[in-house]
Amino acid sequence: ANSWDENWILSQLYFIFQIEIQTKICIKLLTFSILIYIISKENERKNIKKVGRKMKEQFLELLKQVKREGINELIEFIEKTDFFTAPASTRFHGNYEGGLVEHSMKVYEILKHKVETNMEPLNVNPETLILVPLLHDLCKANFYKIDYRNAKNALGVWEKVPYYTVDDTIPYGHGEKSVMMITEYMKLTPEEKYSIRWHMGYTEPKELYNTIGAAYKKYPLALLMHEADLEATYFYDI
Repeated sequence: ANSWDENWILSQLYFIFQIEIQTKICIKLLTFSILIYIISKENERKNIKKVGRKMKEQFLELLKQVKREGINELIEFIEKTDFFTAPASTRFHGNYEGGLVEHSMKVYEILKHKVETNMEPLNVNPETLILVPLLHDLCKANFYKIDYRNAKNALGVWEKVPYYTVDDTIPYGHGEKSVMMITEYMKLTPEEKYSIRWHMGYTEPKELYNTIGAAYKKYPLALLMHEADLEATYFYDI
Protein backbone atom coordinates (compact mmCIF):
# COMPACT_ATOMS: atom_id res chain seq x y z
CA ALA A 1 0.00 0.00 0.00
CA ASN A 2 2.82 2.35 0.89
CA SER A 3 4.52 1.61 -2.44
CA TRP A 4 1.26 2.38 -4.27
CA ASP A 5 0.90 5.65 -2.34
CA GLU A 6 4.47 6.64 -3.19
CA ASN A 7 4.00 5.86 -6.86
CA TRP A 8 0.76 7.84 -6.91
CA ILE A 9 2.41 10.80 -5.19
CA LEU A 10 5.37 10.66 -7.55
CA SER A 11 3.05 10.54 -10.59
CA GLN A 12 1.12 13.54 -9.28
CA LEU A 13 4.33 15.48 -8.66
CA TYR A 14 5.54 14.63 -12.14
CA PHE A 15 2.19 15.75 -13.56
CA ILE A 16 2.40 19.04 -11.67
CA PHE A 17 5.99 19.48 -12.79
CA GLN A 18 4.97 18.98 -16.43
CA ILE A 19 2.12 21.49 -16.09
CA GLU A 20 4.51 24.01 -14.56
CA ILE A 21 6.97 23.61 -17.44
CA GLN A 22 4.22 23.92 -20.03
CA THR A 23 2.81 26.98 -18.25
CA LYS A 24 6.21 28.66 -18.28
CA ILE A 25 6.62 27.85 -21.98
CA CYS A 26 3.16 29.26 -22.72
CA ILE A 27 3.91 32.43 -20.77
CA LYS A 28 7.19 32.88 -22.65
CA LEU A 29 5.49 32.29 -26.00
CA LEU A 30 2.70 34.69 -25.11
CA THR A 31 5.21 37.32 -23.99
CA PHE A 32 7.19 36.84 -27.20
CA SER A 33 4.00 37.14 -29.29
CA ILE A 34 3.02 40.34 -27.50
CA LEU A 35 6.48 41.81 -28.09
CA ILE A 36 6.32 40.92 -31.80
CA TYR A 37 2.84 42.47 -32.00
CA ILE A 38 4.00 45.68 -30.30
CA ILE A 39 7.09 45.93 -32.52
CA SER A 40 5.06 45.35 -35.70
CA LYS A 41 2.55 48.03 -34.68
CA GLU A 42 5.35 50.47 -33.90
CA ASN A 43 7.02 49.77 -37.26
CA GLU A 44 3.66 50.23 -38.98
CA ARG A 45 3.17 53.56 -37.21
CA LYS A 46 6.67 54.74 -38.19
CA ASN A 47 6.12 53.68 -41.80
CA ILE A 48 2.82 55.57 -41.95
CA LYS A 49 4.52 58.71 -40.63
CA LYS A 50 7.37 58.33 -43.12
CA VAL A 51 4.99 57.94 -46.06
CA GLY A 52 2.89 60.81 -44.71
CA ARG A 53 5.89 63.16 -44.58
CA LYS A 54 6.84 62.29 -48.16
CA MET A 55 3.27 62.85 -49.39
CA LYS A 56 3.09 66.18 -47.58
CA GLU A 57 6.35 67.33 -49.17
CA GLN A 58 5.17 66.36 -52.67
CA PHE A 59 1.77 67.99 -52.10
CA LEU A 60 3.30 71.28 -50.96
CA GLU A 61 5.91 71.28 -53.73
CA LEU A 62 3.10 71.09 -56.28
CA LEU A 63 0.98 73.78 -54.64
CA LYS A 64 3.95 76.13 -54.47
CA GLN A 65 4.18 75.96 -58.27
CA VAL A 66 0.94 77.96 -58.36
CA LYS A 67 1.80 81.66 -58.65
CA ARG A 68 -1.58 83.09 -57.78
CA GLU A 69 -2.42 85.79 -55.26
CA GLY A 70 -3.44 84.21 -51.96
CA ILE A 71 -1.78 80.81 -52.52
CA ASN A 72 0.70 81.33 -49.68
CA GLU A 73 -2.09 82.21 -47.25
CA LEU A 74 -4.04 79.15 -48.42
CA ILE A 75 -1.01 76.89 -47.84
CA GLU A 76 -0.56 78.37 -44.36
CA PHE A 77 -4.19 77.61 -43.59
CA ILE A 78 -3.91 74.01 -44.83
CA GLU A 79 -0.80 73.41 -42.73
CA LYS A 80 -2.68 74.55 -39.61
CA THR A 81 -5.41 71.95 -40.20
CA ASP A 82 -5.22 68.17 -39.92
CA PHE A 83 -5.23 67.77 -43.71
CA PHE A 84 -1.96 65.83 -43.77
CA THR A 85 -2.92 63.39 -41.01
CA ALA A 86 -6.66 63.04 -41.70
CA PRO A 87 -8.18 59.96 -43.33
CA ALA A 88 -9.94 60.12 -46.69
CA SER A 89 -13.05 58.49 -45.19
CA THR A 90 -14.21 56.78 -42.00
CA ARG A 91 -14.76 53.22 -43.26
CA PHE A 92 -14.07 53.07 -46.98
CA HIS A 93 -11.16 54.30 -49.10
CA GLY A 94 -8.08 55.70 -47.39
CA ASN A 95 -9.54 55.25 -43.91
CA TYR A 96 -6.20 55.61 -42.14
CA GLU A 97 -3.88 58.36 -40.95
CA GLY A 98 -2.62 60.33 -43.95
CA GLY A 99 -5.27 58.83 -46.24
CA LEU A 100 -6.61 62.22 -47.32
CA VAL A 101 -3.34 63.57 -48.70
CA GLU A 102 -2.55 60.19 -50.30
CA HIS A 103 -5.97 60.17 -51.98
CA SER A 104 -5.47 63.74 -53.23
CA MET A 105 -2.05 62.88 -54.69
CA LYS A 106 -3.40 59.78 -56.43
CA VAL A 107 -6.28 61.78 -57.94
CA TYR A 108 -3.73 64.31 -59.19
CA GLU A 109 -1.67 61.54 -60.80
CA ILE A 110 -4.73 60.00 -62.50
CA LEU A 111 -6.24 63.30 -63.66
CA LYS A 112 -2.95 64.50 -65.10
CA HIS A 113 -2.66 61.28 -67.12
CA LYS A 114 -6.27 61.55 -68.31
CA VAL A 115 -5.82 65.13 -69.52
CA GLU A 116 -2.55 64.32 -71.29
CA THR A 117 -3.94 61.23 -73.05
CA ASN A 118 -7.56 62.24 -73.70
CA MET A 119 -8.74 61.42 -77.25
CA GLU A 120 -10.17 64.91 -77.56
CA PRO A 121 -7.27 67.30 -76.77
CA LEU A 122 -7.93 69.47 -73.71
CA ASN A 123 -6.20 72.78 -73.09
CA VAL A 124 -5.95 72.83 -69.30
CA ASN A 125 -3.93 75.44 -67.46
CA PRO A 126 -1.05 73.77 -65.50
CA GLU A 127 -2.14 75.54 -62.31
CA THR A 128 -5.68 74.25 -62.77
CA LEU A 129 -4.32 70.72 -63.13
CA ILE A 130 -2.67 71.14 -59.73
CA LEU A 131 -5.38 72.96 -57.82
CA VAL A 132 -8.41 70.88 -58.81
CA PRO A 133 -7.23 67.40 -57.78
CA LEU A 134 -5.13 68.46 -54.80
CA LEU A 135 -7.83 70.62 -53.22
CA HIS A 136 -11.06 68.88 -54.28
CA ASP A 137 -11.41 67.33 -50.80
CA LEU A 138 -10.19 70.27 -48.75
CA CYS A 139 -13.66 70.11 -47.17
CA LYS A 140 -12.43 67.05 -45.23
CA ALA A 141 -9.84 69.05 -43.28
CA ASN A 142 -10.88 69.24 -39.61
CA PHE A 143 -13.82 67.03 -40.57
CA TYR A 144 -12.99 63.74 -38.81
CA LYS A 145 -12.22 62.96 -35.20
CA ILE A 146 -10.86 59.92 -33.39
CA ASP A 147 -13.04 57.97 -30.97
CA TYR A 148 -12.48 54.64 -29.20
CA ARG A 149 -14.29 51.31 -28.94
CA ASN A 150 -13.54 47.88 -27.46
CA ALA A 151 -12.24 45.23 -29.86
CA LYS A 152 -10.07 42.12 -29.74
CA ASN A 153 -6.53 42.51 -31.07
CA ALA A 154 -4.56 39.93 -33.06
CA LEU A 155 -3.85 38.03 -29.84
CA GLY A 156 -7.51 37.79 -28.90
CA VAL A 157 -7.15 40.30 -26.07
CA TRP A 158 -9.75 43.02 -25.62
CA GLU A 159 -8.43 46.55 -25.92
CA LYS A 160 -9.61 50.05 -26.75
CA VAL A 161 -8.95 50.77 -30.42
CA PRO A 162 -9.30 54.11 -32.22
CA TYR A 163 -11.68 54.66 -35.11
CA TYR A 164 -12.72 57.68 -37.17
CA THR A 165 -16.05 59.45 -36.88
CA VAL A 166 -17.42 62.58 -38.56
CA ASP A 167 -17.41 65.88 -36.71
CA ASP A 168 -18.66 68.36 -39.32
CA THR A 169 -18.24 71.79 -37.74
CA ILE A 170 -18.83 73.52 -41.10
CA PRO A 171 -21.97 71.86 -42.57
CA TYR A 172 -21.77 73.45 -46.00
CA GLY A 173 -21.86 70.36 -48.19
CA HIS A 174 -18.97 68.64 -49.94
CA GLY A 175 -17.62 69.94 -53.26
CA GLU A 176 -19.21 73.33 -52.68
CA LYS A 177 -17.57 73.45 -49.25
CA SER A 178 -14.13 72.91 -50.79
CA VAL A 179 -14.79 75.73 -53.26
CA MET A 180 -15.88 78.02 -50.43
CA MET A 181 -12.80 77.22 -48.30
CA ILE A 182 -10.38 77.82 -51.18
CA THR A 183 -11.96 81.08 -52.33
CA GLU A 184 -11.68 82.53 -48.86
CA TYR A 185 -7.97 82.84 -49.68
CA MET A 186 -7.60 82.70 -53.44
CA LYS A 187 -9.67 83.11 -56.60
CA LEU A 188 -10.60 80.12 -58.73
CA THR A 189 -11.49 80.07 -62.41
CA PRO A 190 -15.00 78.92 -63.37
CA GLU A 191 -13.53 75.67 -64.72
CA GLU A 192 -11.83 75.02 -61.39
CA LYS A 193 -14.98 75.80 -59.42
CA TYR A 194 -17.14 73.47 -61.52
CA SER A 195 -14.57 70.67 -61.45
CA ILE A 196 -14.25 70.78 -57.67
CA ARG A 197 -17.94 71.37 -56.99
CA TRP A 198 -19.12 68.42 -59.11
CA HIS A 199 -16.28 65.94 -58.52
CA MET A 200 -18.71 63.60 -56.75
CA GLY A 201 -20.66 63.25 -59.99
CA TYR A 202 -23.69 61.00 -59.98
CA THR A 203 -23.28 60.07 -56.33
CA GLU A 204 -25.05 63.40 -55.74
CA PRO A 205 -28.87 63.35 -55.30
CA LYS A 206 -30.65 62.34 -58.51
CA GLU A 207 -32.47 65.69 -58.58
CA LEU A 208 -29.09 67.22 -59.57
CA TYR A 209 -28.33 64.84 -62.46
CA ASN A 210 -29.41 67.30 -65.18
CA THR A 211 -27.29 70.03 -63.60
CA ILE A 212 -24.28 67.71 -63.35
CA GLY A 213 -24.66 66.66 -67.00
CA ALA A 214 -24.80 70.27 -68.11
CA ALA A 215 -21.71 71.07 -66.02
CA TYR A 216 -19.76 68.21 -67.61
CA LYS A 217 -20.68 69.38 -71.11
CA LYS A 218 -19.63 72.93 -70.26
CA TYR A 219 -16.35 71.86 -68.62
CA PRO A 220 -15.07 68.39 -69.68
CA LEU A 221 -12.36 68.64 -67.04
CA ALA A 222 -15.09 68.30 -64.40
CA LEU A 223 -16.07 64.92 -65.85
CA LEU A 224 -12.47 63.73 -65.94
CA MET A 225 -12.05 64.89 -62.36
CA HIS A 226 -15.04 62.80 -61.29
CA GLU A 227 -13.58 59.78 -63.09
CA ALA A 228 -10.16 60.29 -61.48
CA ASP A 229 -11.76 60.49 -58.05
CA LEU A 230 -13.67 57.24 -58.67
CA GLU A 231 -10.58 55.45 -59.97
CA ALA A 232 -8.48 56.46 -56.97
CA THR A 233 -11.25 55.21 -54.69
CA TYR A 234 -12.20 51.93 -56.36
CA PHE A 235 -9.08 50.89 -58.29
CA TYR A 236 -6.51 51.86 -55.65
CA ASP A 237 -8.68 51.91 -52.50
CA ILE A 238 -7.17 55.28 -51.62
